[in-house]
Amino acid sequence: MSQRAASAPRDISATDLATMVNTIKGLSMDAVQKANSGHPGMPMGAACMAATLWTRFMVHDPSDPNWADRDRFVLSAGHGSMLLYSLLHLCGYPLSLEDIKSFRQWGSKTPGHPEVHDTEGVEVTTGPLGTGFATGVGMAVAERWLATRYNRPGHEVVDHFTYGIVSDGDLMEGVASEAASFAGHQKLGKLIYLYDDNQITIDGGTDLAFGEDVGKRFEAYGWQVLRADGHDDGSVTKALEAARAETGKPSLIMARTVIGHGSPNKAGKSSSHGAPLGPEEIEATKKGMDWPLEPFHVPDGLTAKISETIAPGVNTHAQWNERMDAYRAAHPELAAEFEAVLAAKTSEADFEGLPEFEVGTKLATRKASAQVLEALAQRFPSLVGGSADLAGSNGVGFKEGGVLSPEQGDGRNVHFGVREHGMGGIVNGMALHGGMRPFDATFLIFSDFMRGAVRLSALQHLPVVHIYSHDSVFLGEDGPTHQPIEQTMSLRMIPNLHVMRPADANETVGAWVHALKRTDGPTAILLTRQGVPVLEGSKRDVSKGAYVVHEPAGEGELHGILVATGSEVSLAVEVAGRLEAQGKRTRVVSMPCWKAFEAQSDDYKESVLPRAVTRRLSVEAGVGLGWERYASAHQGIDRFGASAPAGVLAEQFGFTPNAVLARYLDLA
Repeated sequence: MSQRAASAPRDISATDLATMVNTIKGLSMDAVQKANSGHPGMPMGAACMAATLWTRFMVHDPSDPNWADRDRFVLSAGHGSMLLYSLLHLCGYPLSLEDIKSFRQWGSKTPGHPEVHDTEGVEVTTGPLGTGFATGVGMAVAERWLATRYNRPGHEVVDHFTYGIVSDGDLMEGVASEAASFAGHQKLGKLIYLYDDNQITIDGGTDLAFGEDVGKRFEAYGWQVLRADGHDDGSVTKALEAARAETGKPSLIMARTVIGHGSPNKAGKSSSHGAPLGPEEIEATKKGMDWPLEPFHVPDGLTAKISETIAPGVNTHAQWNERMDAYRAAHPELAAEFEAVLAAKTSEADFEGLPEFEVGTKLATRKASAQVLEALAQRFPSLVGGSADLAGSNGVGFKEGGVLSPEQGDGRNVHFGVREHGMGGIVNGMALHGGMRPFDATFLIFSDFMRGAVRLSALQHLPVVHIYSHDSVFLGEDGPTHQPIEQTMSLRMIPNLHVMRPADANETVGAWVHALKRTDGPTAILLTRQGVPVLEGSKRDVSKGAYVVHEPAGEGELHGILVATGSEVSLAVEVAGRLEAQGKRTRVVSMPCWKAFEAQSDDYKESVLPRAVTRRLSVEAGVGLGWERYASAHQGIDRFGASAPAGVLAEQFGFTPNAVLARYLDLA
């Protein structure tokens, strides 16, 4: 058992804990009422178990919210954000009472749902139900991975828990089921979730739609299932002790609670879920609690008493600093690598000597990506990931590093199973935890299954890599259910997600370099199943998003421009050659990443796509919506695909030199 698991619960008097619980209830009621929107019921119902966890068990340091070996806390039920904001304020994090009073207001540190970059102490952006659950699983994976790789006897520098509060709604969502199954299979013993079992949803009681035995379901997943009275500190303490003692299974504590606890007329009712209680009900609730009626009341001395209670956690931080000094002395190379992966910095040297591909050869970009990824694995020890049961097809299996499992906690190949949404959430958690550069992979068509997680990786500015192979109808006979049409454009619509669709093997190298240099958001790399030629003019530096891959010979004005991505770039180059034979000087622009291109200077964009050249045709095997910003016409596919060999599909959908040439010549 880890040292942290063996530590006894910290002491806090029953009176101080009860005062803390009432303060959380009061702040939650008042903030929601002042904002005239929000969710008071969950914070009121979960106040006791949350206060017990944060004061008696969680090891954290409010003066350094980003300390690497802190316990993590995930409020998966993010609608109950005032619970978390109250905890942060009372425990001494840099969140003032004025911030609490600005709940849900423009520019405040207390948005309606927790946002990881807005508020120190918030570990995860939550709100879409189930996604926080999956993210916490990823955090627990990261803790075990780092501990296995870097801890040495007498030098345990990674030893912490991942805690969370999940709701009925979380457990209804499929993403939580996917992640729960994965966590049980991985035997993540330092993952502990308190289930706010209040049996209420927005529409009414959970019996309207949620009748299974949740405990048996989680036992079947391989979890330890415990039960507690969520309003009894002693009951919650006992359950948490049992959860911490179980090293071979994640734990779900089914804490029976009453939503809106303490409200005389709305406790236990859906009416307390998502609307202010109202002035009269707040007054009645406070009178029932024997609580001052003044809004935002925090008793004198309470925060000092809470600080005393959590002080041992701060002391643990100081002890960890001493352990790190001893660790550096005993294992200097390992310590240097550990600190480097936590810092997540890259240098130009990291990208030297990557595979080079000969012009004129032909290779699927998914296969080129596999070679690049293998080379990067030697340079980045924290590069870890896998596929949703498509590792061979996606090209994401490392030859070395082993498979992540209960027996090999630092395996670098992760088998997520057929769980795309859960996979995306877990990878987000790995990135949020720190110390890992995770990636996931599936077919592009199945990005739809994980869109919520991809959106959250972008919203949280997480530098994860989403690999999507089989990126067009040219995968062939599998037919329209597996042929992406709208997916590429759909992904481009997500703010802060860089969608890279490389034209050939050399651009694929550049896509990976661009992705790993990013620190402020995720990158999706879209890869071909079919072989594509390595082009004479293709670049390994695609950081500017678009460039001239083919410039016609000679002098004179351009007749027009072909703008293409991915496998269609080589087609555009061939068409340009035919146009030049007709005396029509035609440039070809490869545009692997729209967002990177839009970030360039006006001068650079003008040099690639001069405004004076208005005859432009975009060529991409997908929907045309959006291409009007770069081209006057689009050669694409605005219908579902069909089951046939790739060559037949190219003929039928107009992706042959003759068809593209004819379309271009039709332009005014």
